[in-house]
Amino acid sequence: MNRLWVRLTLAFVAVALLTAGLVAALTTWTVNQQFRGYLVQPDVLLRGGTVQLLGLYYAQNGSWDGIERLLERRRRRPPPPRARGFERELGTRGWALMIADAEGRVVYDEQERAVGTRLSPEELARAAVPIYVDGEVRGFAVATAAAGEIIGQAEQRFLDDLQRSIALAALASATFGAAIGLGISRSVNRPLAALARAAHAFASGDWQQRLPPRLSSIAELREVAQAFNTMAESLQRAEQQRRNLMADIAHELRTPLSAMQGLLRALLDGVYPITAKEISTLYDETRQLTRLVDDVRVLTLAEARQLPIHIQTVEAASLLKQAAEHFVPLADERSVTLNVIAPLTALWVQADPDRAAQVLRNLISNALRHTPPGGAVTLSVEQTSAGVRFVVQDTGEGIAPEDLPFVFDRFYRGDKSRARSTGGAGLGLAIAKSLVEMMGGQIGVQSTLGEGARFWFTLPSAAKLSLPNEQHGKD
Repeated sequence: MNRLWVRLTLAFVAVALLTAGLVAALTTWTVNQQFRGYLVQPDVLLRGGTVQLLGLYYAQNGSWDGIERLLERRRRRPPPPRARGFERELGTRGWALMIADAEGRVVYDEQERAVGTRLSPEELARAAVPIYVDGEVRGFAVATAAAGEIIGQAEQRFLDDLQRSIALAALASATFGAAIGLGISRSVNRPLAALARAAHAFASGDWQQRLPPRLSSIAELREVAQAFNTMAESLQRAEQQRRNLMADIAHELRTPLSAMQGLLRALLDGVYPITAKEISTLYDETRQLTRLVDDVRVLTLAEARQLPIHIQTVEAASLLKQAAEHFVPLADERSVTLNVIAPLTALWVQADPDRAAQVLRNLISNALRHTPPGGAVTLSVEQTSAGVRFVVQDTGEGIAPEDLPFVFDRFYRGDKSRARSTGGAGLGLAIAKSLVEMMGGQIGVQSTLGEGARFWFTLPSAAKLSLPNEQHGKD
């Protein structure tokens, strides 16, 4: 009883039975009432040859004399089963008969109440059926239900047969409705059962578990299947990233620790003398470890939206110029031209100036690292429909198309053999992406292999004269 398909089926059966029962009961009652109303109409009661037989009696006798003896005898003694014609017709009536002559005077009344009285013209017009003999009206026949039950055996058989037919139709429709309900409930239950099995398998570690896109013909169930697949993809990707993160952190920590351990072992064994140079090497390795730990901490806080952010109204060109000033000596050392293109009119953004500068420094440092001597790195800012866009473009080796979707992933390196002297830990772009998104912006990259890369990010625009509006994030 706790299964969904069982409850749906029972609900469909109950609705089908209730509906069919109500329709059958209402139909039976309506037909019974309408049929009885139809039978009490005088012309209906007198159908089947009664009026013609009364006319034949008048034609044979020339008057209505003796009609009461014939009718009374037939009423007291029903006709034999093989009786035919006038005798049988008048002997099997289920209604009260009254006969009046041509002037409207009653000559026979089965209820023995109106003999000798004269029917008014209104009564004759409303309830009497004329009896014609040789084209002339010789009398009137009046049939009423006042003598008792108007339903005869034939009529009752008709009603009984009709009621049985209605009951069979109701039963058939209820059965058909229950069968349809069972089919619908099973069609709903099957995809839900498949979803439950897939969820259990996924929870047990089967990360490849997916549902077919055409799981059901019901749109809502297809949407649930698609949502499950999307969730599964996201969870699988997150799990893979978690594993990669642990492996990458272990790898990134192992390298400087191994170098420090080897150098310290050599110093202890007397291979190298303890000099300022050796101590400087150890110090550089500790700084590398400190930067790695700091980057991991910043990235973790940024992705968890726990990094403090102080939003202010800032002029975009000043951010760009201040970030570029830090890299002028490095650009000169590498023989790379560093260009800054600022707009003629001031562009104002809503941003944390320190975090925005950190993003710019990451992008500029990355561009200088991959730009060969004689190349150029161009910084620019422009107004777009999405906000104010900052652009850092270089003339380096570019990024391979297969690497573009992953450049903002943690610890990702296009050149897997790259050393720290040319690369770093691979967290800068991931941190830049998280910081930009925390400030309400977007970040992206376009690149053609061999022609350089173009990194950009947008920040929300602000009115030029807006007062600084500081918002504090969680500490």
